[in-house]
Amino acid sequence: MVLPITAFYASLLGVCYLYLSFLVIGARRRHNVSLGDGGHEDLGRLARAHGNFSEYVPITLIMIACFEANTGQAWAVHALGSAILFGRVLHAYGLGKHAGVSWQRFAGMILTFLAMLVTAVGNLALIHFGM
Repeated sequence: MVLPITAFYASLLGVCYLYLSFLVIGARRRHNVSLGDGGHEDLGRLARAHGNFSEYVPITLIMIACFEANTGQAWAVHALGSAILFGRVLHAYGLGKHAGVSWQRFAGMILTFLAMLVTAVGNLALIHFGM
């Protein structure tokens, strides 16, 4: 089974993940810290942005792949993929640049949660009602 739309968003998200990884590596080298954040707030925020990305993206991509496999609605798959992509980018930016609450973190989490919820409900509807 070919899932070209999910593959597209998974690839873009993979590039984002690599970028976040390089930011963490750079901060670790700059502060000479091999584990943890060494008490450096910027490294702690970057590591958390990287970790948060790795917590939300995999399950959402799996659900989007299931949705794409079970429906021919390309526009909906693009909407879900865009929501997780922009949600994670906004959240990572907000977390990396601001110590406290920021509109980017808030908007990023809303987009992420919407992508997860709509995909989960969509999959359940497809399974139960065969829509």
